[in-house]
Amino acid sequence: MKNSIYDCVMLPLRKIHNRAGNITIIEGQRNIPFDVRRIYYLYDIPGGEARGGHAHRDLCQLIIAASGSFNVLLDDGENKKIATLNRPDYGVMVVPGIWRELFEFSSGAICLVLASQKYDERDYIRNYDQFVSFSREHGSITG
Repeated sequence: MKNSIYDCVMLPLRKIHNRAGNITIIEGQRNIPFDVRRIYYLYDIPGGEARGGHAHRDLCQLIIAASGSFNVLLDDGENKKIATLNRPDYGVMVVPGIWRELFEFSSGAICLVLASQKYDERDYIRNYDQFVSFSREHGSITG
């Protein structure tokens, strides 16, 4: 059975607050369900630009708005939903087999991504029609 958009959940991340400021700690296999093998962030995104536009065969990601806000379109080949990220203590977990597009970045937005695997171009599906075929080949929608 393949993953669906309903497997992509908004995860509240523990925020520790004191008068000197807040801290959020993310630990693989503790408050997210995978080990973190790669971390990257997107920033200085020009107005009106989008990022993503791909799916992964095996990779899990936690996407966080470290600063500012943006939307994440999640698409399983049959269903779509939009997650709005605008708090650094929440992230959306994107499971394998989900097409994602990030858009409507606010000025100064920073998108932080924690990934379950190191970069591997073979894991990417960058063409939407190929993604739909991949999605159909891997079973019925769960959810």
